[in-house]
Amino acid sequence: MKQLISQPLVGRLAQLHARWQSQWRGSLAQRLWQAWLQELRSVLPARVQNGWLPRSRERLLSWPLADVLPGAEDERVVLLLPDTMVLAQPLDLPLSATRELRSVVGFELDKYTPFPREHMHFVTRVQSRGKSMAKVLLVAILLERLQTVLDQCEERGLHLHAIDCRSADGEPLGVDLLPDEYKRQGATRSYLPRYLAVTCVGLLLACMLMWLDVRSARVEAMQDAVDQQREQVQALQNLRRELINTQGAARYLAQRKTAQPTVSSVLLDLTGCLGADTWVEQLDISEDGGVSISGQSAKASALIGRAKDCRTLSDAQFQGIIQPDEQTGKERFSLRAQLRKEHTDAS
Repeated sequence: MKQLISQPLVGRLAQLHARWQSQWRGSLAQRLWQAWLQELRSVLPARVQNGWLPRSRERLLSWPLADVLPGAEDERVVLLLPDTMVLAQPLDLPLSATRELRSVVGFELDKYTPFPREHMHFVTRVQSRGKSMAKVLLVAILLERLQTVLDQCEERGLHLHAIDCRSADGEPLGVDLLPDEYKRQGATRSYLPRYLAVTCVGLLLACMLMWLDVRSARVEAMQDAVDQQREQVQALQNLRRELINTQGAARYLAQRKTAQPTVSSVLLDLTGCLGADTWVEQLDISEDGGVSISGQSAKASALIGRAKDCRTLSDAQFQGIIQPDEQTGKERFSLRAQLRKEHTDAS
């Protein structure tokens, strides 16, 4: 069961690796990476350069092999095959096919070669991309021929770094026909570029995380500032509401005060309308405008009629009964009336 699961996964990883290799080889990113490594070598001490970042010299060999000696460990041996040993076929494919280029070309390999697909080893390289189509170079070689080349190189002690081939005009095509298992066997001992690449990716991820952390901190600070401003606005609104209520209450009291006559004006009015034979012993004016009058009068029964002449009172009526006072010879009374509201222009 594990083999059934792992085989498709291994095949998928192999396709991704081949696709990455075809796009990486000869690309602008590879040239920039090599230039950056070259600048890094120039600032490092010689001991560090030799131990961790040795210079890789490229050694080109043409097939068939002549009398060649095994190269040094820091040499990258590239074997150039003649154009007669391979099949180089330019293809025009839809741009969407470049996402799974090896799978698409491998599925239709029988259309481009006279040999069965299982007898061929091929690589692809995207030469140019248009709006909807892409120009792809297909380079294929018989597995039998490729194995013969690999066997002879192994007999001579050559550890190949890549296998390229020449075009009809003798120029390298810029492909790599070396199988993946031979690439792992002949890999260079310099692991620092890989470590640098991993370090760069790690630093990039760290920078992204730090940027996100700083951004979230700024967002939290902005949120706190917004909350503080919201609280201040709420406090201001509450203060404004209290001020409006206070102003309304003050305005209401002022209106009530201006609408009701003063105590002095009420006393002056009572003096004129109740007559000289009547005097007031107690005068109470409530907030709702009710007036309570207690006193003595020679003719208490006539006070209701006299009260109608008062400008400040209305709805006068007795409270209780009229009682005679033996000491003064007058009649005690108690009246209940209502203040007349004056017209005012207060808003």
